[in-house]
Amino acid sequence: MMKDTLLSRRRCLQVSALAGCSLLLNARELVAQEPLPVDYIRPGPVTARGKAPGLRSQLLSPHGSRTYAIIFGKNDEFIAGLTEFAENNRLKASHFTAIGAFREALFGWFDGEKKAYRKIPVTQQVEVISLVGDIGLINGKPAVHAHGVVGFPDGTTRGGHIISATVWPTLELFLTDEPSTLIKEEDPDTELFLFDPRS
Repeated sequence: MMKDTLLSRRRCLQVSALAGCSLLLNARELVAQEPLPVDYIRPGPVTARGKAPGLRSQLLSPHGSRTYAIIFGKNDEFIAGLTEFAENNRLKASHFTAIGAFREALFGWFDGEKKAYRKIPVTQQVEVISLVGDIGLINGKPAVHAHGVVGFPDGTTRGGHIISATVWPTLELFLTDEPSTLIKEEDPDTELFLFDPRS
């Protein structure tokens, strides 16, 4: 009888712990699934492939750090195309800069309270004045993080975190991949994946 009681108590504690963890996970999922205002978007993995058929590249420096010239063609989608390039070339610790032009883009400004990006749409032809970014690994897969500034015909500018951008007529990007690995870990305060230099 004593053994059965101990097992019952142990089992009860295990079930309680699992139920508690389940409630915590479900609560987090509920918070993450709260509807956002229409002018916000949550960060997430880039899953689109085949969106940059005009992308061409050349390996400029094959030894040690690899440096590539990556040229996007008309109507290529920048983020999806660079993500696919990173996967195909096993990039693990990269940084890049670019210039060119977009026919449309969606930038974002991160709102810490909503844990989401406020959308900054660009719906006309613009010059890419500055574009910088990095690539690290999230759960073993390359993740592109890019910021940019674009110029309008009157010389005004707009910019932020690049969520998506359609190239027209070209985007010239120079990327260096280091012979090491940088890991991005989820930050519980923001729910963003940030570099952890210790990993």
